[in-house]
Amino acid sequence: MPDFSYSPNYLDDLAGYEGLRCHYLDLGPNDASQTFLCVHGQPTWGFLFRRMIPVFLESGARVIVPDLFGFGRSDKPTDQAVYTFDFHRNMLLAFLAQLELTNLTLVGQDWGGILGLTLPMEPPLRFSRLLLMNTVLGTGDKPLGDGFLAWRQWCRDNPDMSAGRLLGRACPHLSDAEKAAYDAPFPDATYKAGARAFPELVPDHPDAPGAALSRDARDWLSQQWTGKTFMAIGMTDPVIPPRAMMGLQKTIRGCPDPFEVQDGGHFLQEWGKSVAQAAVNRWIPSDG
Repeated sequence: MPDFSYSPNYLDDLAGYEGLRCHYLDLGPNDASQTFLCVHGQPTWGFLFRRMIPVFLESGARVIVPDLFGFGRSDKPTDQAVYTFDFHRNMLLAFLAQLELTNLTLVGQDWGGILGLTLPMEPPLRFSRLLLMNTVLGTGDKPLGDGFLAWRQWCRDNPDMSAGRLLGRACPHLSDAEKAAYDAPFPDATYKAGARAFPELVPDHPDAPGAALSRDARDWLSQQWTGKTFMAIGMTDPVIPPRAMMGLQKTIRGCPDPFEVQDGGHFLQEWGKSVAQAAVNRWIPSDG
């Protein structure tokens, strides 16, 4: 795995997920004042954050990178019906509780935000900062964009999607070894149930699973969030375009103007060194 020679960690006793093994990275000092929680989306895994992790570690922080079930080195149930909005969200809540994580910076893109942005309102309040890239809240009360609808249809038409080829098209600077690293968790189509499920889980009407919860999160973030926020936008993203990100920026209380990566796409972590450095540079002076 290029630039990803980190020791794996596993949990096989997450509350409510007994019998499933969750992989995660746990890097940096355990007693750090801040912990970056990096949450991936579809069809990626923790490898996606390899350009950002060194910047976070150099700041003196701890870095936690879980693989959601169905992805990366975590277990992958083969029944697509297993994967629901609550299945993934509750896994993250159980993960945070088991590791007793606090003073967290959420680093989320794609589903890392769709799920992750519903977590800060949950007691005990574990989050103090947000680093958001090309993501939304799945509130179900606004029409889904044409770019996402096209992506969802493509996933329906390509149930044996190649993560490596997909990332290669979206991020033309990737090497063959990097593309292979995205394919590695999926030896064949039976391993891809989680990847196939995610586009179908984005709430597309007010009563969809996760929609009411996401509206609660929207209200909480707009009225009660008091932490720091850094937003970065990959300006060429056709799935979650800049206008969607600007809508999210207006939702989050105190969110400053975004950092724009002009050639960055949906998987903005692949341009992530500059994003991570800009966020750390903005936060360190105010954090003292």
